[in-house]
Amino acid sequence: MPAPLVEGRPRGYIIPIGGAEDKVGDMQILKRFVRTCGHKPSIAIIPTASRREDTGRNYRELFQSLHASEALVLNFAEREDCEKKDYLDFLSRCDGVFITGGNQLRLSTTLGGTPVAKLLRRRNAAGMPIAGTSAGAAILPEHMIASGEEGPTPLARMVQLAPGLGISNKIMIDQHFRQRDRLGRLLSAIALNPFALGIGIDEDTAAFIGPDNALEVVGSGSVTIIDPSFLKHSTVAETDPGKPISLTGLRVHVLVEGGRYNIETRIATVP
Repeated sequence: MPAPLVEGRPRGYIIPIGGAEDKVGDMQILKRFVRTCGHKPSIAIIPTASRREDTGRNYRELFQSLHASEALVLNFAEREDCEKKDYLDFLSRCDGVFITGGNQLRLSTTLGGTPVAKLLRRRNAAGMPIAGTSAGAAILPEHMIASGEEGPTPLARMVQLAPGLGISNKIMIDQHFRQRDRLGRLLSAIALNPFALGIGIDEDTAAFIGPDNALEVVGSGSVTIIDPSFLKHSTVAETDPGKPISLTGLRVHVLVEGGRYNIETRIATVP
């Protein structure tokens, strides 16, 4: 669950990115993230999801080129690393956190239930922005889409859920959305948890979710929002594995850059 808000301070931005964000052109998403963290911010990079040794270093160089005053790679390779005092001290004072892509189960099994996970929730509740790309986006909510099949039609047992970081309990996130044909698995996840709003994010696209739970789309693709508030009927409980699920009453919005969505009022607006 999200940490309690600090009185008199707005919650920090939550910034899920659909993966494959531009790193060589105008870097619109990464620039916006750095600006959101403040003037010449210090940024913690968590590359736990990735097996590539250069992932953290590459993002450190990118953020330094975007005028971050400090960019430190926190190599949480094992759960015991989440007890390191110097890592926790930096997380306690940095201006923003960026979680890289890879395998979201590496994130959940390494960070889940540790002082790092608890500190990330507290810092965001106190105003610090947290961004994640690809797997780093998937783990941000309380309920994480761990894996699933591709395809546009929701099927029973199509998706597997796991506990996420719990930065928000209002949403579920899927990434590489259009590129990997993940509409069906996001619909299947919503069928299992119709409380949460489904957010499917294309590559090179981000959803900047502000302290007031207003979402803004940034990037070259689109964000698909599935609102289950008016769900009237679901067959997920009676359907055999691999068979299509029937869902009625869902609302779907597709928003491009500049589009906004209010998670509280469930109202979408276009530029």
